[in-house]
Amino acid sequence: MKFNLKGKNVIITGGGSGIGQAISTTFAAQGANVHILELNIEHAESTVNLIKEQGGVATAYHCNVVDQKQVISVVDEITAKKDIHILINNAGIAHIGNIEKTAEDDLDRVYNVNVKGPYNCMYALISKMKKNGGVIINMASIASNVGINDRFAYSMSKGAILTMTYSIAKDYIKDGIRCNCISPARIHTPFVDGFIKANYPGQEEEMFKNLSATQPIGRMGKPQEVADLALYLCSDEASFITGTDFPIDGGFIKLNG
Repeated sequence: MKFNLKGKNVIITGGGSGIGQAISTTFAAQGANVHILELNIEHAESTVNLIKEQGGVATAYHCNVVDQKQVISVVDEITAKKDIHILINNAGIAHIGNIEKTAEDDLDRVYNVNVKGPYNCMYALISKMKKNGGVIINMASIASNVGINDRFAYSMSKGAILTMTYSIAKDYIKDGIRCNCISPARIHTPFVDGFIKANYPGQEEEMFKNLSATQPIGRMGKPQEVADLALYLCSDEASFITGTDFPIDGGFIKLNG
């Protein structure tokens, strides 16, 4: 079976909803033992229950990726019993606003979750992965590559993810660790629905169509489509791929403008 993850142990941050949940269920369906690190433990447990209902194996852990001591403690707990073969740094937050509308607290909050969070997870795990090699996937964004209106702090954070990916791939290629990143455009998740409802009450349908149309392909992406790309990149079929960014954007980067 292609893209088989049987016997692989995976850590996924932010696996309780959206893209993270899709990655968690997809990897479990391919035989992986999934460990979900989530700030919202109820969401993580919901994903775990879904995986178990489908015959998979998964465990939920309450973890704030901003807290390095907590991340190290959870990683040590997991790796005391098994090696980790795959790390998916998916947890992240958004912020809307140009630099004039980005307060220092806003910048710090986005940096702490979107940059320090992946750093903490890689810092806690990479020395352990050196023993047997492994795969790291970081969730970047089209904002890593092109300018997006009113996304100053978010773009800063995702630009950092792109270059962190290159650095890890370069430094650890001789240890058998592959590191790539995925750069989605707008993906239809509960976050998008909540954003539209909160900011455009009464205009939900119109705004959904407008946001969908910003992708040249004419729609938003699906979490499952991102999960399938992540599955490929973490499988043995992608063993020749490292240090690369993979846009999944409906043509946004190359076909807009």
